[in-house]
Amino acid sequence: MLDTVSLSRMQFALTAIFHMLWPVLTTGMAIYLVVVEGLWLKTRNPDYYYHARFWSKLYVLNFGIGVASGLPMEFQFGTNWAPFSEAVGDFFGSILGFEGAMAFMLEAGFLGIMLFGWGRVHPVIHYLATIMVAFGANLSTFWILVANSWLQTPAGGEMVNGKFIVSDYFQAILNPFMVRSVAHMFLATLETSLFVIGGISAWYILKNRNVAFFTRSLQIVLAAAIAVTPLQIFVGHLSAEQVYEYQPTKLAAMEAKWETSPAGQPADWSLLAIPDEKGERNKWELNVPQGLGYILEFKPKLSAPVLGLKEWPRENRPKMVGLIYYSFRIMSGIGFFFAALMGLSAVQWLRGKLVAGAIEQQKLLLLSWIFAAPLGYIAVESGWIVRCVGRQPWAMYNQIRTADAASVIPAETVLGSLLAFAGVYSLLFVMTLYFGSRIIQAGPNLEMALPQLDNAPSVKEEPAELLPDQRPAEANQ
Repeated sequence: MLDTVSLSRMQFALTAIFHMLWPVLTTGMAIYLVVVEGLWLKTRNPDYYYHARFWSKLYVLNFGIGVASGLPMEFQFGTNWAPFSEAVGDFFGSILGFEGAMAFMLEAGFLGIMLFGWGRVHPVIHYLATIMVAFGANLSTFWILVANSWLQTPAGGEMVNGKFIVSDYFQAILNPFMVRSVAHMFLATLETSLFVIGGISAWYILKNRNVAFFTRSLQIVLAAAIAVTPLQIFVGHLSAEQVYEYQPTKLAAMEAKWETSPAGQPADWSLLAIPDEKGERNKWELNVPQGLGYILEFKPKLSAPVLGLKEWPRENRPKMVGLIYYSFRIMSGIGFFFAALMGLSAVQWLRGKLVAGAIEQQKLLLLSWIFAAPLGYIAVESGWIVRCVGRQPWAMYNQIRTADAASVIPAETVLGSLLAFAGVYSLLFVMTLYFGSRIIQAGPNLEMALPQLDNAPSVKEEPAELLPDQRPAEANQ
């Protein structure tokens, strides 16, 4: 029988995994909307305007589901994790409050102008609203990562009689994990969004629908991916270095490493393995000689020991080593796949193959972009599994055990809410796929009237949608 703690963990995992699907796209796509709307204002090319209008539909769909799924997740800190909230609420609660009051309200406040302000407000004001939506979305990511990073590497105070007393608020915000974690997640959301937009664009091109239009969006995301993809791999490596320094138990689980590798000695890297927690060994593994030293320090021999899981009592080790081990490899593998796809696409672009009239022949490349579209989600979810499951058995690393953080409530009550969440979220997921597919099937509306850029109407004038179509003739080409 599952106990209250296990069920509460399962419920939080379910809500977190489901919620994470939506802000991953909104935070990255918001930046894309800023770019295309800025290009429209600068170049007066109507294609950029139509890109802003089309992709914003997918943006608002993700935003709505993200709100619906995110609020219940935070409420669990009061229902299922009340002792934890009481212990760390002075800092952790205020950070979540900042996320809601600063970031979410900023994004929500300007969202209406971004969606419905076309032709009703000056184009510059509308562009400012789009920028503020993007800023709010990414500010939300910042505060969430501040809170989670603090749980990974607590700083700025100490535990006194079971309650964390903050002595330096800014030190707590700038905890050791914060900067690299924020950068890693920011790049993850942006990279995921780029490959989603690129994958959808590739689908249209393969269907021979609006080929020139979606070739442009594919070129935009490829240009951004050339910078983002290798940078994400580098920042990911820096994040792994911090795990090496601050959370050696998590590193040992990520590598399914049971025995310690002493300093000054080479250490093999496990490429694939079958971890056996009960036997404290790997039943089978495929190693790369001296690989771990090169991965962690870019040299064959380690300057510091890499501790094995046997160095800690079983109750102080992460459980589900196999899940952590393979989640890390899935995340890393997808990152390198993105880099390879980006490199191949860049070569074809330089060869003149990614332009209307030639791109339709790149069927295998376009199929690869379509295949890549959902992979960013899988990589992000895998990364969070490594981050949070690898932190166990601690809710707050080395300070509060997860078993002590859960509320004392009947297990059947938690099971009932868990099943309810599973049912509602399944329905929301199906509905999102349905409405998202309708948006994609309908495609962009390239016939809508353009807002006036010169002598733009004031707020009191009629919206551009009611004016005669003033689309330039070259837009029909």
